[in-house]
Amino acid sequence: MHIAFFGSSLTSAYWNGAATYYRGIIRALHARGFRITFYEPDAYDRQAHRDIPDPEWARVVVYFADRESNLDPLLAEARKADVVVKTSGIGVFDAFLEAAIPAAARPDAVTVFWDVDAPATLDRIDQNPADPFRSLIPKYDMVLTYGGGDPVVRGYRKHRAQLCVPIYNALDPATHYPVEPESRFEADLGFLANRLPDREARVRDFFFGAAEMLQGRRFLFGGNGWEGETMPPNVTYIGHVFTADHNAFNCTPRAILNVSRDSMARYGFSPATRVFEAAGAGACLITDAWEGLDLFLEPEREALAARSGRDVADLLETLKPDRAKRIGQAARRRVLEEHTYAKRAEQVEAVLEGNTVRAT
Repeated sequence: MHIAFFGSSLTSAYWNGAATYYRGIIRALHARGFRITFYEPDAYDRQAHRDIPDPEWARVVVYFADRESNLDPLLAEARKADVVVKTSGIGVFDAFLEAAIPAAARPDAVTVFWDVDAPATLDRIDQNPADPFRSLIPKYDMVLTYGGGDPVVRGYRKHRAQLCVPIYNALDPATHYPVEPESRFEADLGFLANRLPDREARVRDFFFGAAEMLQGRRFLFGGNGWEGETMPPNVTYIGHVFTADHNAFNCTPRAILNVSRDSMARYGFSPATRVFEAAGAGACLITDAWEGLDLFLEPEREALAARSGRDVADLLETLKPDRAKRIGQAARRRVLEEHTYAKRAEQVEAVLEGNTVRAT
């Protein structure tokens, strides 16, 4: 089966938090016999910050992001595919592609809107009845999301989605795994997060707030967009961390922090890729608390949950190295057993098979 996949980027994680998710899902689908063509724009300096070459498990087509007409030959080519996917958050021509793909796919193909930020999408269209995407939802054969659980399914069904299925983030054991610590990443708490408006206040509370309370502890901060920000003196900011360094980043500090975006925390059931990256590396994870966490990791045994920066500080202050190690090892065992991209790809295949009678 051939999938034409229009997304932000498969080859670069620069300003592209979905890269790990796309790579894990697509690589695992390839292993199950799927052929994938991934169409990505040359935008946001992502091509200048590639962190993997074109992979063997997908054909990558990069297009210029200066005019919509550049997409015409790509949409014509995608008409040959059995499944045509439009993801959310490409960053250029999103509205154009959302409208074009249901019309461009051949009549017996399956069209998929794959939402990597479903809570934000649903909030947006709920607040704006004139949003053009509202009327497009039922034109897709299915909506897949990388989080949100039943609240997101109900939200999409309310907007007449034919089918909505969460395909959660997961672990690719070949990519994220334990490595030797590196001195450049030594810290009591490490945190990776690009600067985004709907997470900024929570970062200030959970990370900067905890750092201010624990002046004697070392805090390590990576991610794009925070240049020039005033930070507590015990925070070391290192900017963009390439994916090749994520394992060492996760394995070196005593604990790794995860902070959800506002909408994802509110909807729940939305573990970020960072959660599984950290667990795969055997890191002790401290995460903001959200409904559905125990579906993925058991609080206190496989992860530590906090409701504020004060909680993060209290957890970190009492966290001994041996306990941190036990929690990280337990998390790694859990995700290897239940939450790999191989299992997610199996789920995707089952969903597609249930909707590809026309394509066979």
